[in-house]
Amino acid sequence: MNRIFSILVIITVPLAIIGSFLEWPSIVMFVLCSLSIIALSSFMGRATESLAIVSGPRIGGLLNATFGNAVELIISVFALQAGLVGVVLASLTGSVLGNLLLVGGLSFFLGGIKFKRQKFSVHDASHNSGLLIFAVVVAFVIPEIFSMTMTDRETIQLSAGISIIMILLYLAGLIFKLVTHRGVYTHSDADVEEVREEPEWTKPKAIIILFAATLVVAFISENLVHTFEEVGEQFGWSELFIGVIVVAIVGNAAEHASALMMAMKNKMDVAVEIAIGSTLQVAMFVAPVLVLLSLFMPVQMPLVFTIPELVAMITAVFLTINATNDGESNWFEGLTLLAAYLIMGIGFYLL
Repeated sequence: MNRIFSILVIITVPLAIIGSFLEWPSIVMFVLCSLSIIALSSFMGRATESLAIVSGPRIGGLLNATFGNAVELIISVFALQAGLVGVVLASLTGSVLGNLLLVGGLSFFLGGIKFKRQKFSVHDASHNSGLLIFAVVVAFVIPEIFSMTMTDRETIQLSAGISIIMILLYLAGLIFKLVTHRGVYTHSDADVEEVREEPEWTKPKAIIILFAATLVVAFISENLVHTFEEVGEQFGWSELFIGVIVVAIVGNAAEHASALMMAMKNKMDVAVEIAIGSTLQVAMFVAPVLVLLSLFMPVQMPLVFTIPELVAMITAVFLTINATNDGESNWFEGLTLLAAYLIMGIGFYLL
């Protein structure tokens, strides 16, 4: 699999760069840019896996989520500059659904087929459950309800205030998990397994690959954004579908690949941390940062989602909480999450 992604990088990245200068057709650029980002994301996933072995599951999962979400953040910034606010909000929805239902579901399903019963930290699951409820059910619903009786300017002000609070709480959560309570709720057997495994790349090499891949992805992402409108018209895709499904899957390819690899190795602490940790980072950091950045752009982005988006995200949150609160997973729970994702995908396609 790694060889396939390496070949993809060698072929698609140069073609995507050449095509951007020669102004190739949008559909060709869309395919090339998407394949390039997915292939580069595999390198980001391998690099963060190496760092996870050295640093432990929590920091490794956080690094994977951060660099994986960096791809989506870059794509979203270019989309905001192009005035595609609907695509950006939809991509944030897609990230929440994709990480919780698609990544989490596939991790539980594939890992559960190989190992009948997989365990992870119930304390981390409980902590993440509370944050998921706050980030999606509280911080996303409040702007929607209050905006009904507010002007556009007041809605933007409310969104900016909520964004600042969410960023501060997210940073406080990192301090709680990585500093003040680091190691308090750690599985000792998981730690032993991490120490015995040798990383694929050294720490400096992994960091260099992460930064290099992120820079290339930033360039290619700008070209990908410019293809959305024309490709959407050709295939009959709405902005909502492009954001929820296409941008979310391409933008989060790094986490998708890494979480599945970890689940297949029975490293569910890392897999769950990637799936849920990435969701929390999107909801509590990426989305607020985009709201604040939009204040300096021609078109501001309020933290107001459509009713279908909100219902889908809230449903995904409670399904995930129900599947993870006991600290164990199996293939049937994974299949349930995947079924929910497919149902929502059909709904968003038909909207």
